[in-house]
This record gives sequence, C-alpha cells and structure tokens, in this order.
Amino acid sequence: MIRRPYLPFLCLLLLPALFSCSKQFDWIEYRGELGSGYTPENIHPPLGLKWKLKLQVDEMKKTRAFNPPLVIDNVIYFGSPDGNFYALDVDTGYMKWFFKTKGAVNSVPYADDENVYFGSNDGRVYAVSREDGQEKWNFYTGQTVQSLVLRYKDLIIFTSDTGATYFLDLNGQPVHQLPNPVWSHHTFQVYDGIIYWAPLGRSFGAYDIEGRNFLWTVPIDAPYSLWYSFPALDDDRVYFASSFFKGYEVELNYYALDRRTGQEVWRMSDIFDIGSRVEPDEYTVFLDHVQLLDYMAPSLWKDYVIYASGDTKLRAFNRKTGAIEWERQFDYPFSSAPTIAGDRIYVGLQGVKTATDMGLFGSEPMLLCLSARNGDVLWQMETDGAVLNSPIISRGRIMFGTDRNYFYVLEEILGLPFIQ
Repeated sequence: MIRRPYLPFLCLLLLPALFSCSKQFDWIEYRGELGSGYTPENIHPPLGLKWKLKLQVDEMKKTRAFNPPLVIDNVIYFGSPDGNFYALDVDTGYMKWFFKTKGAVNSVPYADDENVYFGSNDGRVYAVSREDGQEKWNFYTGQTVQSLVLRYKDLIIFTSDTGATYFLDLNGQPVHQLPNPVWSHHTFQVYDGIIYWAPLGRSFGAYDIEGRNFLWTVPIDAPYSLWYSFPALDDDRVYFASSFFKGYEVELNYYALDRRTGQEVWRMSDIFDIGSRVEPDEYTVFLDHVQLLDYMAPSLWKDYVIYASGDTKLRAFNRKTGAIEWERQFDYPFSSAPTIAGDRIYVGLQGVKTATDMGLFGSEPMLLCLSARNGDVLWQMETDGAVLNSPIISRGRIMFGTDRNYFYVLEEILGLPFIQ
C-alpha cells in the first residue's frame, strides 16, 4: 500500500553546517565494505540536530530494534517498527514516499538501481520501486522476516525466522532454499560467492552459493542459548563474536578464522559485564540484544578489531593476535554496535533513570564519539532514547534510530572548532 508525500511530522532544528573537506560517500552496504563498520568519510564533532522524525508508534512502547538505513543519492531508506518503510530526503526530512506493511519492519534493506528490498513481520519480503514506492512484487514465507536482505548477482537472499534461507530470482520467484531451524534476526556476509554464517543448526560456516554446499563449518556443542554476530572480512580472515547465555551469566567470545578454511587464528573470551546501574535479567543481558542485527558486529580499523558487546565495555583487539590493545568501561551498557568514521568511533550508550523519594537519578542515553586509537571520549550528546542501530555516516551526516521511536539526522555545526 502506498501513501503519497504530505507535510511530514518532523521536528526541525535549523543549525547551519560546515562539512569537512573529505569526500562524501553513500552508505549502500550493511556495515560498510566487507562488513568493516568503517567509512573513510570524516565527520567532526561538535554535531547538531539537522532534523528528527517521530515514528508512528505507541509513545508508551519502547522499541527493541531499529536496523541501519541505506543512503543513496541523498535519499534515506529505512524500515520502522511502525510497519512503514520510508524514503526521506537527507537534507530536509521531506517524505519522498512511504510504503505500508502489515507488521513491523525490522529487516536490513538492500537497494539496486531500480528497487529497494526488505522484509516485514507480516511474513513477506517486498521489492519496491526506489523512485515512487510502488510495489513490484512480494514473496510470502509464512514466518516473520527480520534478517538482512541482500542481492548477489541475480539472486535476492534473506532468512525467515526459524524457517528457511531463501534464494529468489529478481522477479521474486524461489530458486533454492536452505532450512533454518534455529535462527531468527539473522545476518550473514556474502563475499566472492560465499556466505559466511549460513544457517546450519548452531554452527558457523561458509556456504558456496553456486555450488550449494558448505565449504567448512565450525560446530558448536553448547547446551545453552547462543548468538553469533554479523561477521567482518579482510583478505585473510573472518571476524565475529558470540554470546553464550548461561542464565544470568553470559560468556562472550571473539574469533578470527581463516576465511578459506575455517581454521581458528585466535579466540578471546570474556564475561558480559552489565555494571551496577542496570538490573540484570534475561532481557538486559541477552534477549533484548539479539533483536538488534548488529549489536556485537565488529568494526575494523587499521590493526584493530573493535567491539561494543551490549555490556559496559568497549574492547579493541589486535587484528593479527587477538591481544587487547585497549579497553574502556562505562557506567552504562552500550546500546549499539560501533561505526568508525576516519579515526573516530560513534556508538550509542544506554541511560537509565531510577525513581526515588528524592526524584529521578541516573543518566540520559547518549551518542558517544571516541578515539579509535585509544578509546578516549572526544564528545557526547544526549539523545531522546537509546541509539539502537550502529550510526550511519554518509554525506556529512550521522543517522540513527532510538528506542523511543525517533529517527535522528545530525551534522557538523558551523563556526565551532573541530575536535582533533
């Protein structure tokens, strides 16, 4: 169902901007090139609000997931928990079009020259025209679709929750499928015809799309709930993390495997540290996090692999050895995966207010900017809700959604000094 543009329900704060001299890039791949969570586009704090959008969701209901948008030719494309898929102008927030589904849209979209592809909790995957939001086709799976949606050559690939991983042709007709008995909120990486973290029980593996066979798998024999992050690649290795839920204790594991053979290069382990400001339960230490497709996704920067793992620590490992290069701990848990722009990390931090007889105490959620070199805090800004998706940096702007159902666009502020 299509709705034509109307005066958008936007709150605009008119702050002029001064963009850096670096080249500006579209954001067209989930987690950036090879899943690195990195862009060479520099953006320098302090940042101000360009505009923000209040989504059409019950104001009393917190959103648990908001996955990263795409930015192409000055248009933002993103799905929303209000059941809509939006195309908005980056500069103004003007609504180019929106497309209505019958369920929350919690998939990560993909766009080619003509269409944008996304899944919905109504059980369908849609192909919609980028130009006017008209539906081209939809495919019904019978299960919610909260996965990454990706085009590889002439195939559209996605996973339905505890259903199947589907390979459709460009007309939305099924070509092939793999059973998916375990995973929901599923992500995967495709490089050179190989899917990394294809579904196979509880194992991590590499699947040859054209050969329709697994090249290698790393079996996990775990009697408890577990989760794998989205993987990042370089020429030699695949990097990812896992979260093993053992009741109120969660074991975190960080891996580097040879991407051709699956052989372990290094593995580091730690215990999930929620700190003292948040009440630990199965949601705060595990269940809320796995609804975010990228919450443990790594960011690659020079010789570092950097993780925010849903707990209070930001960890930077040596890419070759796995040794800790630096670690920073905060009072509150992180709410998103990191994105690195130039040599700066942008990441969301939760805040929790506690009611007492003396009033409310605690901290508002924040967007943090830190040095990728050592984790030092360079700048911070309170946000209306916790940042849920790893921030997108594109065309001189930072974009993200929050658990209070706001979508933000920030930009550099004119006349204020850059942070060096």
